[in-house]
Amino acid sequence: MIRRDLITGAILAGGRGLRMDGADKGLLQFQGRPLISHVVDAIRPQVGDIIVSANRHQDRYAQLGFPVVSDHDGGFAGPLAGVARVLEEAVTPYVLIVPCDMPFLPQRLASDLAEALAKSDAQAALAYGAGRLQPLCALLRRDVAKDLYAYREAGGAKVRQWLVRLRHVVAEFPDGREAFRNINTPEELLAAAP
Repeated sequence: MIRRDLITGAILAGGRGLRMDGADKGLLQFQGRPLISHVVDAIRPQVGDIIVSANRHQDRYAQLGFPVVSDHDGGFAGPLAGVARVLEEAVTPYVLIVPCDMPFLPQRLASDLAEALAKSDAQAALAYGAGRLQPLCALLRRDVAKDLYAYREAGGAKVRQWLVRLRHVVAEFPDGREAFRNINTPEELLAAAP
């Protein structure tokens, strides 16, 4: 069994927000609070520590009370750069990766992924919900960092492509349609509000 205190939750908020007209998605207001606050609320009971990966507005993200890290690459090198950075910073043996734009994450995301990982010889447990693999909702062994660096050095940039080349197991979330709903556009932000 993988206890929650052995898991660091890593919230990826380092993107350009191109489909959101360049807005910093994690800081957009949703139901009266920044979008990332809903993600924090969802994962805080599931993990021991939290790290936020952000490439701008680090001071505003720091107000959440968690460490904030930026990509080494400078600029916006994609989610794998954020994953690499949080794997480097985490001190726990496991890291739960989630995006900042999924405010309805499952209450058992970490525990179900941890259960799947503990029952296997895998390096990663990947969430499957809403009819597809959710590559940015994964529980990783922190020691996969070396493989990630090698993959990126060889020119790799796709999260899903990197994850499926690891020894992995998939955990299914039958209620995934709403739970894995992400907010990428202004229209989706409006539609998600009650």
